[in-house]
Amino acid sequence: MSPVHSHAPEPSVSPLWPDPAREVAFQHWLAGLEAGHGLYAGSVRLASADASFRRYLRIDSAAGSRIIMDAPPDKENCHPFVKVAQLMQQAGLLAPEVLAWDEPHGFMLLSDLGTQTMMQAIDPAQPQANLGLYLQAVDALVGWQTASKPDVLPPYDQALLKRELGLFPEWYLGQHRGLTLDAAQQTTLDTAFATIMAQNLSAPSVYVHRDFMPRNLMVAGDQLGVLDFQDAVYGPITYDVASLMRDAFLSWDEDFCLDITVRYWERARRAGLPVGDDFGEFYRGVEWMGLQRHLKVAGIFARLTLRDGKPQYLADTPRFLGYIRATCSRYRELKPLLRLLDQVEGVAAPIGYAFGRV
Repeated sequence: MSPVHSHAPEPSVSPLWPDPAREVAFQHWLAGLEAGHGLYAGSVRLASADASFRRYLRIDSAAGSRIIMDAPPDKENCHPFVKVAQLMQQAGLLAPEVLAWDEPHGFMLLSDLGTQTMMQAIDPAQPQANLGLYLQAVDALVGWQTASKPDVLPPYDQALLKRELGLFPEWYLGQHRGLTLDAAQQTTLDTAFATIMAQNLSAPSVYVHRDFMPRNLMVAGDQLGVLDFQDAVYGPITYDVASLMRDAFLSWDEDFCLDITVRYWERARRAGLPVGDDFGEFYRGVEWMGLQRHLKVAGIFARLTLRDGKPQYLADTPRFLGYIRATCSRYRELKPLLRLLDQVEGVAAPIGYAFGRV
């Protein structure tokens, strides 16, 4: 259930509607819901927007605030959102409840999980101060994975992994860096990608949120709320914990990453999830899965900047390259990819020896 706020509507600035016909359709839809849901139509204001064409509005009601999803149907398919929201609720997770849905126009009325994300609640200067939040995230993840069944969500298969990895050479190397790989570089990339895919496809499959990170988790009391789950798939069990601890917008030192990942692994084992009996082997799998994600996201962030006019995402690219380089430096099979990245980024290879983890 959403948190209950004051029953008086808040002052607001009406959101902009670039398409007048869509605004008319929205006002007509909202008017039809106003009485049944106790909505204050004049309180609509922008809540947030994401990297897609979807945006979220907030509206007050007699029972508290509600969220409205504005997802143009020619650009966004809402069916996965509705399906995964139901799966999450059945798994005992706190996810938005769909209260009304205008499928033809892509408008949806949802319960409101609050205004504070886990990212906003985190103290980046004191890792251990955030332990409670991360353990809540771990509990939500274990609950989600424990509910897994095959043939319910789309498979995170080789075709999808390959398509995602392809975003890196297309958008980051080609469009953003303006590079065309020569034959030797292309072979290096192809070989590395094949190795990464083989490693990740060897992991057992569970439900995968696919963007399980603090910006998509809401602080809502004893249980974190979960958002932005519409791209969920059935795939490697290592993916979501890699997303959580190797965040797109926040970096932790390895001690804290290891601490939380071990706690996840222990709880997952107790829950009967297929994480294996060797934590070292599991952690290797998390690193390789994180590598695939970071290559993909570097490509996505370049695409968001160059195609979609959202340059703020590319500012976090150095974080991804840092993750990529750190993982590549640890595994012999990935050293050729590391050398290729050195060439691309104009980084001189280090001279001498390094001991321990980089």
